Amino acid sequence: MELTLASSASSKTALLSCRQMRLGSPKLPNVWRSSLWRSRSSRRNTSLRTVALSTTVGLGNTMEAPAANAQNVNYMWPDKKRPRICIVGGGFGGLYTALRLESLVWPDDKKPQVVLIDQSERFVFKPLLYELLSGEVEAWEIAPQFSDLLANTDVRFFKDRVKCLYPCDHLGTNAPTAGTVHLESGLLIEYDWLVLAIGAEAKLDIVPGAADYALPFYTLEDAHRVDKKLRELERKNFGKDSAIRVAVVGCGYGGVELAATISERLKEKGIVQAINVEKTILSNAPAGNREAALKVLSSRKVQLILGYFVRCITKGVEPQTSDAEPKSIDSAADHSESVTLELQPAERGLQGQTIWADIVLWTIGSKPLLPQLEPSDKPYDIPLNARGQAETDETLRVKGHPRIFAVGDSSTLRDRNGKLLPATAQVAFQQADFAGWNLWAAINDRPLLPFRYQNLGEMMTLGRYDAAVSPSFTDGLTLEGFVGHTARKIAYLIRLPTDKHRVQVGISWLLKSTVDSVATIQTMLTKAQSGS
Repeated sequence: MELTLASSASSKTALLSCRQMRLGSPKLPNVWRSSLWRSRSSRRNTSLRTVALSTTVGLGNTMEAPAANAQNVNYMWPDKKRPRICIVGGGFGGLYTALRLESLVWPDDKKPQVVLIDQSERFVFKPLLYELLSGEVEAWEIAPQFSDLLANTDVRFFKDRVKCLYPCDHLGTNAPTAGTVHLESGLLIEYDWLVLAIGAEAKLDIVPGAADYALPFYTLEDAHRVDKKLRELERKNFGKDSAIRVAVVGCGYGGVELAATISERLKEKGIVQAINVEKTILSNAPAGNREAALKVLSSRKVQLILGYFVRCITKGVEPQTSDAEPKSIDSAADHSESVTLELQPAERGLQGQTIWADIVLWTIGSKPLLPQLEPSDKPYDIPLNARGQAETDETLRVKGHPRIFAVGDSSTLRDRNGKLLPATAQVAFQQADFAGWNLWAAINDRPLLPFRYQNLGEMMTLGRYDAAVSPSFTDGLTLEGFVGHTARKIAYLIRLPTDKHRVQVGISWLLKSTVDSVATIQTMLTKAQSGS
């Protein structure tokens, strides 16, 4: 994509900033939107360029940001009069907010210009990451490129990281700009409205050794990394008697889904142990989902180590084993890449344990990825809760910042009973719908709607052709096995971002199902013929 320098009217153009506005400078002229900007993160007298994107836009309005070592440049919005919305983060909250804005009917002079920023070139449908390990889906099906998803929209996408934010909306809504997003590439994007939807990342620093020896399962890259490690272990152990040992830390939905998927994949060639600090698994899940999961894990001989937490993870294998170890360590096997987990009981009366594993999967703890605020003095602060999420009002606006919305993992909101909403795709999906509508309402001077979360039920995969689904409309009903698997796949197919992608994935899944059915029938016929 081409970047073109906008001609400067005069070298004497004043450098303006949010700090100057805060100190009481006169009302800024309209030239602000194309003026130069001094980054507070750099104290040098480095002039900044204003850039305009060429009228020829690549597939999906995907923009090339300046090189990382390039001079700071201002992004030139195509229209100086229409509202400017910057969405930071391309997960469920960010992407679906952008698509919601596209679907609404706008007056011609108020249809916003939307920029979406994400560090990855792909949107990831995270609830289906487990199917990558089982081979049920392909990467393109659950991780399409933003360029494809946004091809028929006016949303412009930047693959970049946010360095810091310069909010100005706390000064009042009559300012010519509500703030600026400073990207790591040096691009500066002024906005009228900002949506924080950056998501979160795995928190591995809570246990010594976890960051070095445990693998998270949070992103597409994480899933590929785990799959690659499993393939290496499968090749290494091919034709040998020693089993692949897998330790899954955490027995929430993520841990149980991983344990069920991997135990099915490895079968008798693997030993899967799931560790949980509580005395049960899925403590916050519907009883039907928990019972279905326990039944599947038991049938696949997954060892549950309940009431323990991981104290530390170290390199190498200890020679002794605990009572929980069903087999002694094979001294002939190569354990050079294995690790040892020291387990501490969560309650008195239990003894500590030491187990070892060829691979450790970490599913507990996450931390929001809100960008740094600049300047960092008190008037600019975004209020955060203990987890680092932005405090929002019931309309999803950040408290003290009327031009900033936060959704998904970036926000904190409570339900009608005062309980914090979970950081799930279902919550982010629903918040995106409200955020898009409330942006429309705010721009068109209409009342904003308070967000009301509707629990539609809970779903989990338990392996190929196996799942548990507990819909919210009927108490006590749980769909299990193939029926649950089919219901879950259909529900997620409907939730895919665009009609085009839904059709492509639907056809792909139908063809795979047909091939698998034919293969199953052929196997049954072969067995029947050999038996006769």
